Amino acid sequence: MIPTSNPFKEALKAGKPQIGFWLMLASPYATEICASCGFDWVLIDGEHCPNDIPLMAASLQSVAGYGPQAVARVPIGDSTLIKQYLDIGAQTILVPMVDTAEQAADMVRAMRYPPHGIRGVGAGSARASRWGAIPDYVKKANDQVCLLVQAESKTAIDNLDAILAVEGVDGVFFGPSDLSASLGYIGNAAHPEVQKVIEDGIRRVRAAGKAPGILTADETLAKRYLELGALFVAVGIDVNLLTKNARALAQRFKTA
Repeated sequence: MIPTSNPFKEALKAGKPQIGFWLMLASPYATEICASCGFDWVLIDGEHCPNDIPLMAASLQSVAGYGPQAVARVPIGDSTLIKQYLDIGAQTILVPMVDTAEQAADMVRAMRYPPHGIRGVGAGSARASRWGAIPDYVKKANDQVCLLVQAESKTAIDNLDAILAVEGVDGVFFGPSDLSASLGYIGNAAHPEVQKVIEDGIRRVRAAGKAPGILTADETLAKRYLELGALFVAVGIDVNLLTKNARALAQRFKTA
């Protein structure tokens, strides 16, 4: 079932922390398994795994019968892709590599119907409107969509206040891996300088009245980010959880 409101967006506005899980297996079946596990939201990744539009649509369908809200990450900030993701039923979009306020404003326009944006009007024949069953979908959609942009470079951090000033940006997600690389600490997101930037960023986003978010499988760090005011925190990745436990199981028997 496609919600006629956006509970994830509403929770962020209310300042209620949302705990999430990252999905990279590009498998609707695995997506459904994870959707049944009790998280507040799940991220279906279209950037770093082989999720095309049909797979993304199937994964969104897999989540729909369960409690978590789906967040869909596009591979690039492209208005056509965003239109397709919205039409197949994604309400909350995460856009990677947003470095400037101008880029953020372009993404806001891509998310919205005219006169406030450039989203093409075709959802009456698409899953987003339940194929025309949601009355006045096109009149309500602009208020229901949720835009999250990723700050994952030194340029984005330098421009963070300007990005936060863009109306229509609901939250900023800090990408530790790319951010650490941009700051000169590639492969070391735990470096004190990287963590200092992330922690300061979380505070700045909350101070601007927007929602900060992040991904970390380190439970201590996750709790720290929540204490600082992060509102959407993903605490694990399906691929990593599977490989870690499968390798550990194999190792226990091979060394027995």
